[in-house]
Amino acid sequence: MDFFSLENDPEYLRLQTEMVALQRSIIDNQKRLLIIFEGRDTAGKGGAIMRFVRYINPRYYRIVALPKPTDMEMGQWYFQRYIKELPNPGEIVLFDRSWYNRAVVEPVMNFCTSDQYDRFINQVVLLEEMLHEDGLRIIKFWFSIDSSEQKERLEERRQNPLKQWKLSTVDAKAQEKWQEYTLYKEMMFSKTSTPKNPWVVIKGNDKDMARLEAMRYVLSKVNYSDKGLTGERLDPDTSIVQELT
Repeated sequence: MDFFSLENDPEYLRLQTEMVALQRSIIDNQKRLLIIFEGRDTAGKGGAIMRFVRYINPRYYRIVALPKPTDMEMGQWYFQRYIKELPNPGEIVLFDRSWYNRAVVEPVMNFCTSDQYDRFINQVVLLEEMLHEDGLRIIKFWFSIDSSEQKERLEERRQNPLKQWKLSTVDAKAQEKWQEYTLYKEMMFSKTSTPKNPWVVIKGNDKDMARLEAMRYVLSKVNYSDKGLTGERLDPDTSIVQELT
């Protein structure tokens, strides 16, 4: 599916109208919203982000996709480089991957030690609780696809010259280490999903449906002025969206 697969969809346009209203309310009331997009390679995180921000004001949102940490950052507190990217008052920030790299990708690929992993697990819930208490709203998405769908998307990525820049050494191991990813993903859910900051699993084999339902989830959970004026359904389809408690 190309970038414009939802461009003329009336349902999508109504949801985008709601997103514009949500952003306007965040700006007017100086609120802060952080949306984390996580998932396996090719799960559709980046594409979902682009659909989220299609019509909202670019002055008041940021997409954060951090590269591999520098030598300097490797010596810092793990969360430090993410903390400086958190939203300012009146701003929405969308993390294309996040500090949860350390919960799944890094231990699977041996990019961190067991002590570093344990320290992260012990700190992340406390960090998110402090951010929540300070007024930052956090929504954590995990886009879920099955093994055969990932295999197909990886092959399409290899063949498509417009997407080959996305390929990495991690991609090459994605299928081989499928079960290890599953193990660490489930441990992450059990250890870091809390009532205040739950994980939200989006079934992502159907990209467009996943994007629409993820938008609905955000719109249903955040209070904003003029909510629902489009008449569009805002409650997400529970067969696609699962909030972990």
